[in-house]
Amino acid sequence: MKKSIKVLSLILSVLMLAQLSVTVFAADAEYTIVSPYDKVVWEGDDAWGAYKGTLHTHTTYSDAELDLPIMIKGYYNRGFDFVANADHGVTGVEWNKEPARPILYMYQYILGNKVNHLTDDEYNGIISGTYPLENGQPRGTGMTCVTGANELGYITLTKSHVNGYFLPADVGNCWDGGENGYEEAIKFIDDNGGLSHINHPGDWLQSNDKPEAVSDPANVKYFGDLILKYDSCLGTEVFNERNGTTGYDRILWDNLLMYCLPYGKNVLGYSNTDAHWLETIDTSFMVFMMEENTMEQVKETMQSGAFFSVTRIIRANDKIGPEEEIRADNQDIPYPMFSNVITDGHKISVDYSDADHIQWIANGEVIAEQAVNGNGSYTLDLDTLEGAENYKYVRAEIRGEGGMCLTQAFVIDNGSEPLVWEDDSVNMSIVDRILAWFRDTRLYVLFQEIARAIADI
Repeated sequence: MKKSIKVLSLILSVLMLAQLSVTVFAADAEYTIVSPYDKVVWEGDDAWGAYKGTLHTHTTYSDAELDLPIMIKGYYNRGFDFVANADHGVTGVEWNKEPARPILYMYQYILGNKVNHLTDDEYNGIISGTYPLENGQPRGTGMTCVTGANELGYITLTKSHVNGYFLPADVGNCWDGGENGYEEAIKFIDDNGGLSHINHPGDWLQSNDKPEAVSDPANVKYFGDLILKYDSCLGTEVFNERNGTTGYDRILWDNLLMYCLPYGKNVLGYSNTDAHWLETIDTSFMVFMMEENTMEQVKETMQSGAFFSVTRIIRANDKIGPEEEIRADNQDIPYPMFSNVITDGHKISVDYSDADHIQWIANGEVIAEQAVNGNGSYTLDLDTLEGAENYKYVRAEIRGEGGMCLTQAFVIDNGSEPLVWEDDSVNMSIVDRILAWFRDTRLYVLFQEIARAIADI
């Protein structure tokens, strides 16, 4: 009996030592966590605000069904704090001014749709917060008008859409370079001093029909090289409207992070309503952490990554979840949200609200998860995870009845020099060149829509 106890004690000791050795190994690893939220002041008299907004929406100035006054007032009544109107090939101006009027969008008049802008009184009331809400009461807080946004290009029936930001009012109107693909648009924005992100890439990839497309190395390289080539291209949308054609774009985002981070370029994940009517205002949006709600700070936060991406609708998937679809748009259910993000050594601590599940993702895989109950806190200690020193990044997701909320990536910096990226697009095969070109044409879109119509018969 005593001998059995000694043997058991020896086994337990070995197991404990093995576990300890893993922890010590991870703790001794030399790396730092680079957080996009490090400068945010979360508490106290100088605490930053959490501002809800979208950088991608539409009006009858391009292809939406409702005019600008109706859309802007819709956002105002839904509690949005900043909005960038990004009509196709129409660079946004102040909401009480008329932007360029491309001739082909005059079809809106044929359809009987209104094409208007706000009056001066409406505009001043909305940006100051004195304009009454639907219940007749003043809102009290203003909504920032973000000018210079444009979804390139004009009247192009292609899938390669790019949003440009902070463009001069006379730049990008009627721009029709979309036929030449993503790079033509990104380069145009870069040449004119703007910022950009890639819009709803899953639509171009048709990943709803073939989810494996978001992990295809050729596709990851295609988008990753565009982000690496242009510093002004900040990232990609991970959520767009109801995610009808973009259900797997956050998996693509993970793959782009793994591709780009070794070269020293982070990839930010944006979330936008892309609304064309009022029902899609409460779908996907962002919450920016800012000292003040100004256009200058919106621009700064777009680049720093001190924001969270939210969606009301998320489809199920068997890689990083959820197991069941969440659909909470237009139901007035509180959406899950982070209220504090602190890094300390190899630990990341978050406070959250209105969540029932939290999970952490590194290098495209779920590394920790836990069921939670409403409001609470969670600390991820990377020193307890074997192989954490090999992570390129870590990010957090919370979900609940009201949708899903994502942090931006926490970059794992091991001190090594970034790789030097070289443009090898000239080495693409002729077949790949032809396929990439064809997917950026109107003819491709026409074939695609015909095939979908036939499939639905």
